[in-house]
Formats: sequence, C-alpha cells, structure tokens
Amino acid sequence: MSENGPAGPFSFSGRGGTAGFSLTRGATPDYYENEYHNHKKRSLPFPLKGLLVRIESEILAAGGKRSRSRTAVMERFFRSGRHVTVDELTRVVRERNPRVGAVTVYRTLKLLERMGYANELDFGEGAKRYESSLSAHHDHLVCRTCGTVIEFENRDIEKLQEKVTRRHGFRPTAHRLEIYGHCRECAARDLSWNGR
Repeated sequence: MSENGPAGPFSFSGRGGTAGFSLTRGATPDYYENEYHNHKKRSLPFPLKGLLVRIESEILAAGGKRSRSRTAVMERFFRSGRHVTVDELTRVVRERNPRVGAVTVYRTLKLLERMGYANELDFGEGAKRYESSLSAHHDHLVCRTCGTVIEFENRDIEKLQEKVTRRHGFRPTAHRLEIYGHCRECAARDLSWNGR
C-alpha cells in the first residue's frame, strides 16, 4: 500500500457490508444476548475465503494492490470474533507473520471500516476497538471493571428509537447504544468486598 494515508491512494464509498452474504437463520427473537469476555472467540457467521476474495476484488477495482500482509490481518481480524484493538490484533497477526507491523494493522482496519466491513468502537478505554460489521445490528453492555462486553439486541429498544426519530422528523443514518457499568461477576465481587 502507498504511504498516502491510512488506506493508501484509494478510497471507498460505503460499499461492502453484508450484501451477498446470508447471515440470519430463521426468525429473529425479540431479545438475544451474547457475553464475550476478552478471551472468548466466536465462530464465523460467513465463509471467510469468499469474503477475503470479495474484499480483495473491491480493493483492486478501486485501484489498490494485492498485499499478503493485509490479507493476513483481515483473516485474523475476522477469525478473532472479538472487539479487538490494533495492539491486540497486531500480537495475533505476528504469531504467524512476524514482519507485519502495527501500522499495517491500523491501515487495514481503517480500510475495512471505510469499506463497511468493520466498525470502530470507543468504550472509553483509551484505545479504539474494532468489530466485524457482518453480524446483525446489536448494542453493548460494557463492564468498566473487567472489560467484558455483552452484546444484545432488543426489538422494543429498536422500535422506541424508530418512534422517537419519526416523531422528530429525523432520518437516522446509524446509531449505537452502549451502556456502561459492572458485569454480574464484578458487581457480585464488589458487593462481597464492600460487605467485609
């Protein structure tokens, strides 16, 4: 990649995302949640090889060049199934590709974000986190003590947000809900600690 900025000399205009990939199975429940501690991994909800080929073809079509380092970063990012920082992902990528640096990881994540394949998250930790945008929309509960992130979706919350935006004549382009506090384990530990 060129040194012309985080993505090099080419840019993307919101393409990508889930088009061409079927990510849902059956009816969506009214509520779901997934709890991801920093060490847990999720299985991939899509065929990774096909996704990487698709992203590479979009990069080539936009005037970019092939990069083994970038492909290695993308593969590890999508396989992680977590909310990762640049430093965390760099460590994982370097296990197999020791010559890949943090700058390559950062540029790849920013490129994936511009292409619509990744979301940048700021949970107030001082470092941005990134997650794949290929899963269904969800919101986050973030533990300020241990860093646990609980993903959840609730149709009632979504309906309320739609109602509020309609009432105000507002046309949303995106939204994010993050609730900060203490997870069940940390809250219980805090209660037992204070009880002594």
